Amino acid sequence: MKSVSLLALAAGLFALTSVSAHAAAPVVELDSGAVQGSRADGVEAFKGIPYARPPIGDLRWRAPQPLARWSGVRPALEYGPDCLQQPFPGDAAPNTAPLSENCLFANVWRPATPGGKLPVMVWIYGGGFVNGGSSPAVYAGDAFARQGVVFVSFNYRVGRFGFFAHPALSHEDADGGLLGNYGLMDQLAALKWVRANIGAFGGDAGNVTVFGESAGGFSVATLLTSPLARGLFHKAIIESGSGRHNIVPGQTVAQAERAGLAFAASAHIAGTDARALAALRALPATAVVDGLNMATMGVASYSGPMVDGRLIVGEPQDLYRSGHFNRVPLIIGANASDLGFPPQVATVDEAIAPLGAAARAAALRAYDANGTARAQDVAQAIASDAFMVEPPRFVARTLSAAGVPVWQYRFGYVADAMRGQWPGAVHASEIPYAFATLRARYGAATTAQDEAVAAQLHGYWVNFARAGDPNGRGLPTWRPYARERDNLLRVAAEGAAHSADIADPWRERLDLVEHLNMH
Repeated sequence: MKSVSLLALAAGLFALTSVSAHAAAPVVELDSGAVQGSRADGVEAFKGIPYARPPIGDLRWRAPQPLARWSGVRPALEYGPDCLQQPFPGDAAPNTAPLSENCLFANVWRPATPGGKLPVMVWIYGGGFVNGGSSPAVYAGDAFARQGVVFVSFNYRVGRFGFFAHPALSHEDADGGLLGNYGLMDQLAALKWVRANIGAFGGDAGNVTVFGESAGGFSVATLLTSPLARGLFHKAIIESGSGRHNIVPGQTVAQAERAGLAFAASAHIAGTDARALAALRALPATAVVDGLNMATMGVASYSGPMVDGRLIVGEPQDLYRSGHFNRVPLIIGANASDLGFPPQVATVDEAIAPLGAAARAAALRAYDANGTARAQDVAQAIASDAFMVEPPRFVARTLSAAGVPVWQYRFGYVADAMRGQWPGAVHASEIPYAFATLRARYGAATTAQDEAVAAQLHGYWVNFARAGDPNGRGLPTWRPYARERDNLLRVAAEGAAHSADIADPWRERLDLVEHLNMH
């Protein structure tokens, strides 16, 4: 009898525990239905929330469509699929979710005990517009949530699913003149979803910071200069997202249509009528990918983003200069050994030749002061400066002159685990510092010195999201950019103790590259 009573008591306690655990799981009511997330270590996470209808079948190459409302409570415990792509070997942020054409999902992290309206940060991933997703571990939003931020990430279509033009699509005109840039249309839809729903998570729809890196940074530049994005965000951060041009400079819809026709021909689909479009939409999703990734994207059958006249309305530098941009506080910068695409050279003179014969002496001082530099290293430095490092200074100069507060940075720190393996702070290496997700990238090799740099960069990003100013207690003072100071925050290779707001030490070399970029 005693054993039966104990058994019954144990069963009752188990049932109470199960009910309590279930009751503790957070549930949020959205405009499309209720979602149930998870709670751990002071953070609540909601993953895999649809923000638009699946872009499949007849919705392939259409603007994202509104969701139908679901009934009941939808589990939001796992990432939804990332958008279908050919993975890129050696990707510093590899996808952890399955891949699918049905991929328009968002994720939200918030403090487990939110209070009042919290600042919101919305992340846009990079990957050349052909790779990437929201599931990589370095993009997790836990650290932001622990700092009182409601953090959002989402998937947008990449590759030919996200960027595709064809005369048959232009003839269809089903989206009222919005053509070609479907991945960017997804970004607008995700930001509208944030505006409509973030209050249910405790976020302030009137205090949204959008930020992204590489293609995500180029995306932020598009949002800054697109009339269709006006009012959807209130601050912006561009990490290694250039600043002068779109990622494919000057590309028109007509040029992109030629790439679409080339792809259709490779799939043995002829014509420009509705029958051809139906055949294209009926292709297996893997046939649309057709091996496309960051290593193969330079093919004639892929266009990338295009100036469509409504979403992308021109080249960023022209729009900034003419004042046609969304005036919000901005952080912008690049890494000290950032991305560039140099020619192969045999001599330093060959490397500096693009800067012009009249600038030879100045170029040698700027790029080979000791006369010991490797020719290819000089070519790489010039290419990196032209593509990724000088454009942020141009943006900072132009927007600050227009009265917009801008903070410029240059990230130079290299994780202790990578010293000797990298030439410096390479493209995308700042991300786990901004996210405070170093252990997802470097694991047990993460050091206290690495963590100190992460505390700084993450702190600046959080402060900026809160109040539109990155400065705060315990951080080196970072002044807004001023042309007379030509200043930036240097996140030093030597570590956090050396981070400081200084006059740009690369001014001479960037002045040379500026002339190159203006031609």
